[in-house]
Amino acid sequence: MEFRNKIEELLQAFLSEREDLFLIDLKFSAADDITVILDGDQGVTLQDCLDASRAIEFNMDREEHDFSLQVMSAGLSEPLKTPRQFRKNIGRELDILLTDDTQVEGELASVDEEKITLIMKYRKPKEIGKGKVDVVEDREIPYSEIKKALVTIKF
Repeated sequence: MEFRNKIEELLQAFLSEREDLFLIDLKFSAADDITVILDGDQGVTLQDCLDASRAIEFNMDREEHDFSLQVMSAGLSEPLKTPRQFRKNIGRELDILLTDDTQVEGELASVDEEKITLIMKYRKPKEIGKGKVDVVEDREIPYSEIKKALVTIKF
């Protein structure tokens, strides 16, 4: 367990110097393959990944403990997990799968520590007569109800 603790300490020390970056995931395999997934308020550059990798590798002795290290940014295909990730995507369209397996789409309007607010635009049948009406609705969704949230990619 000392090896894992050392990696976590080195990573936290790096992140404390780079407050614009934050950790999304840290994985250890049984074969000591380490995967670090980072995100940043302004995105993550290749140099950011290199700096994080060096902060860990240059302070570890591979003669003492052999490992492989992969540092990457959270891509657009990765689900949003933390309030900080949601916050950086305000104004973007999200596709959200809820815990009850319903799917909602909308523009991310606001974020706090307990929930997000989506602006949902859709058409629904008129209450009287034929046809449909446009509806714009704000919907608050607690993080506890979000199973998976992805940024919608538009071209």
